Amino acid sequence: MTDRPDRSDPLNAVCVLDPAVADQVLPAELRRQLSALVRLAPDQEPPSPPGTFPAAFAEAEILVSGWGCPRLTADVLARAPRLRAVMHAAGSVKSLVSDAVWERGIVVSSAADANAGPVVSYTLALITLAARRTLTMAAGYRDGWPAFGSRSGADGSTVGIVGASRIGRGVLAGLRRSDAGHRLLLSDPYVTDEEARRLGAERVELAELCHRSAIVSVHAPLLPETTGLLDAGMLGLIPDGGALINTARGAIVDTAALARECAGGRLEAYLDVTDPEPLPPGHPLLSMPNVLVTPHIAGAQGRETERLGQYAVAEVARWVAGEPLLGEVTRQALTHLA
Repeated sequence: MTDRPDRSDPLNAVCVLDPAVADQVLPAELRRQLSALVRLAPDQEPPSPPGTFPAAFAEAEILVSGWGCPRLTADVLARAPRLRAVMHAAGSVKSLVSDAVWERGIVVSSAADANAGPVVSYTLALITLAARRTLTMAAGYRDGWPAFGSRSGADGSTVGIVGASRIGRGVLAGLRRSDAGHRLLLSDPYVTDEEARRLGAERVELAELCHRSAIVSVHAPLLPETTGLLDAGMLGLIPDGGALINTARGAIVDTAALARECAGGRLEAYLDVTDPEPLPPGHPLLSMPNVLVTPHIAGAQGRETERLGQYAVAEVARWVAGEPLLGEVTRQALTHLA
């Protein structure tokens, strides 16, 4: 980690977030806390043209970024020669950082841990719905009240987790704490059998996971090797009546293949992310009764977004004090993060 400059006077900081969410992520009390740690540039009118930085960026040593912050390219960084740290009050930093950030030795922290909690909770709710085949049962209700024996229970389903990311691990922990008796499978090339057992799951290859799981939940990062990972072959292995949940990245799943599997009602799908995103109007997945498509809402929303600001401000406090950052993202780690 790059050391904090050895200075007794406050460091200069600037916040660059989408004005539409800035007051939710960094409300007045959090800004007061931040101002007690650094010399925070006063709020600016939204810069014009959009996608630019306020004038105070030129003197900034700390950038508190978030949704709406432009990418930190070499040209951008040339305008901020004193910048030493970026505290991102959001999840992934892949769209924010460039190679120039690492080449400058700038420290990067992400509030992905704070964003993970809402995604885990959302996914656990979808697993509960999928275990009951909720979409199929709701669609069938239009034709009459279903017989009790035809209803699907939530207990005992085999749930396959694709990717032992922070969210994937959180979902496994939540399922272990539940009393539904789920059998848990995990597919991740970087996890050993022993580590999977500690997570409460059986490690298997992806094909076996799809073949054995009534519910497949995707939590892998989007990388070249995971693009299209759930293709027609893998989706075809999921048993009839099964469900696919994706709260990770849309391109991990072959959209056309999934649409074919869902078209006849063989599978349900619960999708918070799609490829492309958003789906074009009239896309088949948007009108299928056994498919739920939501507009990327699993992460922090509304009042939850303040957790991201709290995390970023706490990271600023740690960095100013010369303490290790909890959410530090390194160049090497970014290659296998979302």
